[in-house]
Amino acid sequence: MPHAKKTGGAADIYVARAFRDFGDGFAAVLLPVYLAAIGLGPLEIGVVATAALLGSALLTLGIGFLAVRADRRILLMAASGLMIATGLAYTQSSTYALVLLVAFIGTINPSSGSVSIFVPLEHAVLSRLVADAHRTKAFARYSLLGALAASVGALAATSPDFLVTTGMSRLAALKAMFVLYAALGVAGGLTYARIPAGPKTSPQEEPAAALGPSRVIVYKLAALFSIDAFAGGFAVQSLIALWLFSKFGLSLSTAGVFFFWSGVLSAVSFPIAAWLSSRIGLVNTMVFTHIPSSVCLIVAAIIPSRDAALAFLLLRSALSQMDVPTRSSYVMAVVTPPERPAAASVTSVPRSLAAAASPAIAGALFAAGLEAWPLVICGILKILYDLALLSAFRHIKPPEER
Repeated sequence: MPHAKKTGGAADIYVARAFRDFGDGFAAVLLPVYLAAIGLGPLEIGVVATAALLGSALLTLGIGFLAVRADRRILLMAASGLMIATGLAYTQSSTYALVLLVAFIGTINPSSGSVSIFVPLEHAVLSRLVADAHRTKAFARYSLLGALAASVGALAATSPDFLVTTGMSRLAALKAMFVLYAALGVAGGLTYARIPAGPKTSPQEEPAAALGPSRVIVYKLAALFSIDAFAGGFAVQSLIALWLFSKFGLSLSTAGVFFFWSGVLSAVSFPIAAWLSSRIGLVNTMVFTHIPSSVCLIVAAIIPSRDAALAFLLLRSALSQMDVPTRSSYVMAVVTPPERPAAASVTSVPRSLAAAASPAIAGALFAAGLEAWPLVICGILKILYDLALLSAFRHIKPPEER
């Protein structure tokens, strides 16, 4: 019976993430379109993306330390309530100042998935519900379902074009998608309510600090992950969409199809990453799949052909996210169970803070006509991060590799 209960809890995490990532999938593509429709320019759109990532960082930091003693299921339901409020608030936001406020305190994710208040809570709960031997596979399934949902969400970004053909105005059609985003928050909250409550601890059993014996390892990982995230902020999905619209004149429908297949390729890579990590290790899997993906991004940025650029971006998608389930599994493996919420938060927050700076820089480069530079900078910095990660952590093994 306990095994069945754990399985059901893990399935609820998978389903809730699918709802959330479906919403992030279309929101990441439609956000720059909506902001442009209400009169914002490229620089302002980049600043909005920065505000969203910065706000997410602060929320994630607070939630990670609060989760040491609070019921993580209740916190996930509260986060769903914030998701509902965010979608509805965007439909009422028509000025730059109001959009900045909603972006800062809301949950819409310009990077489509990986930076979110939900992530440290889901990671800690999922790690509690599965054994060490199955942890990486569980995170691969978690990432797989999220990526598939996000890719379908990206395809759903074509919906405003269809709604316009029915007589709805383009702005109203875009706002309808944010209402759908809020509805997905309702569905996610109801799903989180099904998760089994965690074991209760007495005041004597509660940890004295959110981070204890693994503090040094967590801080080193956080510092390295911040380099990766700063680099990734130059090429978040919203900015890649803006680049494709600007450089190649891609239609919204074509972009939606492209991001759908991009998401499918990323999703397919997750179980492959779990299989590969069982043979060469988690750290090696992260590094040796990430470097080729960065090379593909650089080539896509400088190649003049639209079809070739899209092909290299798709190849990048098949490789660039293989470090996602392996990274999550690695962080949960090298810390003690009581430290997991804080470890997930502390390794996520620097990612959010670092990623918050780069979209505004990318927006400035776009406005200056240097449209390829954000992608090139992203690729170079990510390669440097991979080499540093390999050097620092190749000898620190998770339990299943010792």
